Amino acid sequence: MQKSLPSVSLLSVMLALACAAQTVAAASVPAGVALAAKQEWVRSNGSEPETLDPALAESVPANQIARDLFEGLTATDTSGKTVAGVAESWKQVNPTTWVFTLRKGAQFSNGEPISAEDFVYGWRRYLDPKTASQYATTLAPFILNGMDVAEGKKAVTELGVKALAKDQLEVKTPFPVAFLLDLLANTQFAPIHKATVDKFGKDWTKPGNLVGNGAFVLKEWRVNSAVVLEKNPRYWDAKAVVLNKVSFLPIEDSNADVKMYQSGETDMVYQLPPGSYEQMKKTYPAEVKNGPMLGLRFYALNNKDSLMKDLRVRKALSMVIDRDVLASKVTADGQIPAYGVVIKGIAGADVTSYDWAKWPMDKRVAEAKKLLADAGVKPGTKISFTYNTDQYHKKMAIFAASEWKTKLGLETEMDNLEFKVLIKKRHDGEFQIARHGWIADYNDATTFLTLVQCDSDANDNKNCNRKAEELITQGNQTLDPVKRKALLTEAARLVMEDYPMIPLLQYTLPRLLKSYVGGYFESNPMDHFRSKDFYIIKH
Repeated sequence: MQKSLPSVSLLSVMLALACAAQTVAAASVPAGVALAAKQEWVRSNGSEPETLDPALAESVPANQIARDLFEGLTATDTSGKTVAGVAESWKQVNPTTWVFTLRKGAQFSNGEPISAEDFVYGWRRYLDPKTASQYATTLAPFILNGMDVAEGKKAVTELGVKALAKDQLEVKTPFPVAFLLDLLANTQFAPIHKATVDKFGKDWTKPGNLVGNGAFVLKEWRVNSAVVLEKNPRYWDAKAVVLNKVSFLPIEDSNADVKMYQSGETDMVYQLPPGSYEQMKKTYPAEVKNGPMLGLRFYALNNKDSLMKDLRVRKALSMVIDRDVLASKVTADGQIPAYGVVIKGIAGADVTSYDWAKWPMDKRVAEAKKLLADAGVKPGTKISFTYNTDQYHKKMAIFAASEWKTKLGLETEMDNLEFKVLIKKRHDGEFQIARHGWIADYNDATTFLTLVQCDSDANDNKNCNRKAEELITQGNQTLDPVKRKALLTEAARLVMEDYPMIPLLQYTLPRLLKSYVGGYFESNPMDHFRSKDFYIIKH
């Protein structure tokens, strides 16, 4: 739900009250529900995770697993609410200083106690340029000196995090960050067991080596087959964790995903194939799940490419894609057409769009053809599109290629890759047009603006609008939530006039879930689920 942020003084009072009333969230089994003797969940996870290191994890599949293996000061429950994690309580000392008190008895999976210094080490390691996290500058701006540390301009010791005592952690921000508690639920801010990293180096996340602090521990990692987790008996809330075992299967082909679900091999389909949603609702009315999400599907455009560096080309490619047809006929699963980097329901900025979005398509096509002619791009010109192995993305890509062919005369060469290979190629700039998507890390517009900011690791487009950058800086530094919203909205509008990427649809995530899997909420807007909140009903 979109809402204005409270003033800093009011926020302090609200947070103090929230801390006093903080509750523990775990699997909540309704009265009268009988549990199965075998508490094991087999779920599709979309793709092979590129890593299980929380500092390096950037994909949704990797972070889904990381949430089970690691836990920060706060966490996200199954309804999408931010709840207490390792932190037992917290207080806001002033607008830019917070103090967190850790739970007594919180341990790593090897039985060693968790201290504030483990958080200091984990955060410094995450933002240390030597770690080479592709996610560093995405969250760094909200911790004092975070960007300077991530960019190598300041030592990691200058990061705004300090252990005041074994169980007390001080966090400083460069400006008031009203959504800090949401931000810290991301596992990039989890404590890390330094001795394990020192001993095993890059192999520290392998089975038998990994020491985490989440509700589960890593049992097996069979590449391109399964990541298997087992319940962590040393987790601080272990008594409330019902599942004993969770298997994450990297099934990229959504049709294969459905077949495995139908045969009983899995308990969950990560995402239904495009165009199948309505039929699945009829076939499995009690098992279809599909809630609105704070997520954006878009195509990254390589602004450094010899062809894509021309704004007229980027604009033409965006103008002719009919988002209404894409949403209603191609994906056909309730997604909303998108024309900007800020989406419906996100806090901190208003949705922006292009004037031409309301034009009839023939007018849009005529203008796009003129733009290409002015840029010297002739019909028959070849463009390259890169996407990851998945029927959903393939169908969307075929539609986009057809739009560019029939309306502009452009020939599209399709490059189909494994997801982790696609991620690397996007980061390395080895593409012209690439499939992309982003799900909010927290509910504020800055989580999407990072996709188009000059110095952000999440900006695979490699665009830069310094005027928009300055507006974002001004917005983050103001204490007036109304003024902040206006500044961030204008920044979003301004940067999108550069056409750095092609926004397409606001996510929904239609999936199938067996009726005997309890604990799932469709109201979770960021799809941030933890296995500790689930249970298997007797069936």
